[in-house]
Amino acid sequence: MKVAFTTRDSETINAHFGSAQRVDVYEVDTAGYAFLETLEFGGNLKEDGNEDKLEPKVKALDGCTLVYVSAIGGSAAARLIRKNITPVKAQTEADDIQDVLTRLVETLNGSPPPWLRKALQKSQPRNFEDDFDTIEEEVLV
Repeated sequence: MKVAFTTRDSETINAHFGSAQRVDVYEVDTAGYAFLETLEFGGNLKEDGNEDKLEPKVKALDGCTLVYVSAIGGSAAARLIRKNITPVKAQTEADDIQDVLTRLVETLNGSPPPWLRKALQKSQPRNFEDDFDTIEEEVLV
């Protein structure tokens, strides 16, 4: 799965989603993690209620399962969730990206909490059998 981090230094989760100039993206699975790319954003990114700055970020994060942020507004969180991207608020702005990635790999190898299992399910492409199972369950109810 792809996991993104809003950051000012590529070391800690220390940027607000709306005003983040950079977002680092990693591929994470049960075997470990690998850096993929840094997404960079320019223009007026001040925390001012300007909703226009959100759409390029949401589009750029397409395919991500999780995005870790230091803070995020309700509108931005709702946009991400509609795209099946789960925003996760860091505990502090000192949260180390590498530590979070290591814990995430350990969690994937153990018993992921319900919120993570749900996020992982949403990120999986649906197929005909999924739709058939849903229809079959509705008919049986």
